[in-house]
Amino acid sequence: MIEKLSKYSGKEDSFEMFHQASLCTMEVILQCAFSGGEMSEQTKNEYVEAVKRIGILLVERNFNPLYVLFTAIYNLSPGGREFLRLCDFVHYTGGSIIKRRRQELERDPEILAEKKRLDFIDILLMARDEDGRGLTDLEIREEVDTFLFAGHDTTASTLSWALYSLAQHPHHQDKVREEVDQLLAGREEDTIQWEDLHKLPYLTMCLKEAMRLHSPVPFISRTVTEDTVIDGVHIPEGSYIGIHLYALHHNPDIWGDQHMEFDPNRFHPDRMKDMDSHAFIPFSAGQRNCIGQNFALNEEKVILARLLHKFTFDLDPARPVEKDMTVVMKTRDGMWMKVKSTGQTAD
Repeated sequence: MIEKLSKYSGKEDSFEMFHQASLCTMEVILQCAFSGGEMSEQTKNEYVEAVKRIGILLVERNFNPLYVLFTAIYNLSPGGREFLRLCDFVHYTGGSIIKRRRQELERDPEILAEKKRLDFIDILLMARDEDGRGLTDLEIREEVDTFLFAGHDTTASTLSWALYSLAQHPHHQDKVREEVDQLLAGREEDTIQWEDLHKLPYLTMCLKEAMRLHSPVPFISRTVTEDTVIDGVHIPEGSYIGIHLYALHHNPDIWGDQHMEFDPNRFHPDRMKDMDSHAFIPFSAGQRNCIGQNFALNEEKVILARLLHKFTFDLDPARPVEKDMTVVMKTRDGMWMKVKSTGQTAD
């Protein structure tokens, strides 16, 4: 990603941040969870665009009661046919990763002995119950789809909106860069080590404030498992309810009248210690919270630190950003940015 963005450094040309971030986070999840599962650049681009379009189609369907109630009717509609075609492509892509890895393990069973720890895909393929039965291909593919889909799209949204806010507020961007530069001062390379992650407190505050302000996952849903009363309203068992995280993260009773302003100091430990644990839940909460939240946060810290060490980010004033609240917080016409090199040359 750094190599790609370097081509834009100091030039008038802008680039679309969401797409660049999505390609990067896709590569990260492939390397970290799928044993480096190979995927051509064309397939990556097609997969990223397919996921984006699926999110748009899902939201469109939810605003049509006829399509929500009658799946067969939706499947016959133009949007439904496109949705099914894109789902088939996403499923095929996940299935291809599984098939390729299974073949590699069959050719060389000793390949796992050489690894310090198993990747997610290897765990799924090797898992056995007490009777020696493994997961079916469908069960494995469902897990792969979840990790591949959620493991890149939400993270790319978070990275993009964090850089957006930092580009809007250069003094915060400079402060984060100063923190990163101090951390990496005197080193021969700018790799972020595991022990470095807790040494970036201001970057972390900015990252959390970006997740609050922009809510990369703006909406979650749950099925009520027992009769429940909330604020005097009876909600029967089996009800399907929506939780609007964007609204929660802009609750003026919690975040004040300036809740639309970017203020990383909201997440200073002294201010957070007395806050309700459910006032800020970018990864949901409870038993069904995000299984990958620690991985995602660490990934975002590393990528942001590396990028801000190398570049200064500015928004393209000719292409204003407008939010598009789908399954993941996106933009209507992209997020166009420009970069300048900071002069750091270590790699």
